[in-house]
Amino acid sequence: MALHPSEVAKHNNAKSCWLIIHNQVYDLTKFLPHHPGGRRVLLMHAGRDATQRFNLVHSKEILDTGLDPSQKLGPIDSSEVVEDVGRQEEGERQTTLIKKPPLSQCLTIRDFEAVAQQTMRRESWEYYSTGSEDEFTLKENISAFQRIRFRPKVLINVEHVDISTTLLGTKTAIPIYVTATASAKLGHPEGEVVLTRASNNHGIVQMIPLYSSCPIEEIADARAPDATQWFQLYVKKDRNASRKAVEKAERLGFKALCITVDNPHLGSRERVLRLHFEGDTSAGDEFEDVPATELDPSLTSNASLSWEDIPWFQSITKMPIVIKGVQRVEDVLTAIRYGVQAVILSNHGGRQLEYAEAPIEVLAELMPILRERGLDHKIEVYIDGGIRRGTDVLKALCLGARGVGIGRPFLYAMAGYGQKGVEKAMRIFKDELERNMRLIGCNSIDELHPGLVKMLPGDVAKI
Repeated sequence: MALHPSEVAKHNNAKSCWLIIHNQVYDLTKFLPHHPGGRRVLLMHAGRDATQRFNLVHSKEILDTGLDPSQKLGPIDSSEVVEDVGRQEEGERQTTLIKKPPLSQCLTIRDFEAVAQQTMRRESWEYYSTGSEDEFTLKENISAFQRIRFRPKVLINVEHVDISTTLLGTKTAIPIYVTATASAKLGHPEGEVVLTRASNNHGIVQMIPLYSSCPIEEIADARAPDATQWFQLYVKKDRNASRKAVEKAERLGFKALCITVDNPHLGSRERVLRLHFEGDTSAGDEFEDVPATELDPSLTSNASLSWEDIPWFQSITKMPIVIKGVQRVEDVLTAIRYGVQAVILSNHGGRQLEYAEAPIEVLAELMPILRERGLDHKIEVYIDGGIRRGTDVLKALCLGARGVGIGRPFLYAMAGYGQKGVEKAMRIFKDELERNMRLIGCNSIDELHPGLVKMLPGDVAKI
């Protein structure tokens, strides 16, 4: 039996919280303390249609997989017009977007970040930009690049520069890839598909997150015939669920399986947590405190995941296995013993373990050891975290990285300018890399080597 909107409107508080999503009514009262985005956003929409706001973060299928069937109360009476509060919020966002500077004035990646901060909803901005605890690691990921200096060659003919390379056997126009980031619709209504179209046009690999805000089939359908996508996986206790996710990715034509391993427990993202609890006191309701690490349990892997699980993944897929989130030399050596094709040196963008070492510094320690042991050709090494300039990409390549993952810069460009913004951000990285390849005295990626850079002590004053 269809529920009348007037009945739903009565359930607009913490004691009885009903929401309309895709013409269905859900009772989310017991779910309030456990909502990954905090209870505040649910209470803001209690008793009303939250479809548009829901679509910013989730794909529709999560309603079936993430909620108990008893929470679905039934359809809404479609004969009545129900106000979707998200439409008003989107209108306000569009008004803000009109005031942004023209795209031609965005000369650096930092310019996109500034525009995103001004135009995104506050909670969306905080989710994208936050790090864990005091955010030392978040900042250090960027600062570490500033402690690397170039030692350029001169009197080299650099009229023709080629920055193309191969990543896991795939020819790419530039040695960067779009790394997996959840909730792309927080930045743009079309979400990950915007990144896909931009990647198609620039010959860049895209890593697709398990928890994408667009259905994974939609992202795969948007892929150009000659484009490459990788699949990122959080491993759950339900091994059958992981198997199904991997098999679907392989059917959809993804070319690598990137297993995230740096999150057996969610980092404490305190800036987001503070935002979640704003406004709760006005209702006079008391809630049992929810640990920071339980606010988004979907974005963690099974805490029992270990190296012994790697052979199982190798047995269920023909895709090359990539371990994402490696942070020490010893684990790279272990990955080689297990026959893993690649590792990504990463600390989850500074969102997990506080005071983890910057990936670029782990890379600088790792590669001499691999070369000394004759292992540098046994595994491909990638890094992500803190890359904001083409010179950052160049430094990583000089130190031995095969390629570099970029996340937040493309999200910021998308939030402010959509696909055109992402494509300009990609061109900025490309142009900066080409220009600085000439300035360092190299014609191709193969000519880069550690002798072209110098690592300064960690306590050197940061620029």
